[in-house]
Amino acid sequence: MMKLQIQNSTLHDIDSIFKFYRIATDFQKAKFMVYWPEFDRKLIEQELEENRQWKMIADQDIACVWATTFDDPDIWEERNDDPAVYIHRIATNPNFRGKNLVNTIVNWSIEYARANNKKFVRLDTVGENKGLIDHYTKCGFDFLGLKKLRNTAGLPAHYDNASVSLFEIKL
Repeated sequence: MMKLQIQNSTLHDIDSIFKFYRIATDFQKAKFMVYWPEFDRKLIEQELEENRQWKMIADQDIACVWATTFDDPDIWEERNDDPAVYIHRIATNPNFRGKNLVNTIVNWSIEYARANNKKFVRLDTVGENKGLIDHYTKCGFDFLGLKKLRNTAGLPAHYDNASVSLFEIKL
């Protein structure tokens, strides 16, 4: 059995983070999905500096990475007033695909939310990806439906003129 450990990513991990983003983007393109743009390095550096980038270590390797925030008004609009942890950009090392790492992230994020006095764990995906909807609901999220975004100026390019699938776990 794999021993998994979750910790903040550091500046030393930035090349791995971008490598996993490229792999995820290539996978999204191959599946003809809305795919991630090249993310701005400054965005990731800021997340690292603010301790909002995370990594899961398995047997000395980074198994996956993701980011969190306590504020996501452009996507969640009026619901942003709710005390929540928002999860973004889960990207998995291909050597660890199929290992149910999202379940581990969900369990961790519930504890992280409670430790930070939050009442929800939330995430979104662009478009109506039935495979991801099924996957996230099996991991414990409630699918809240599709929502057309109103203001995407401050968001990465893949959100332009997009609808998003919204998910949450109420604690």
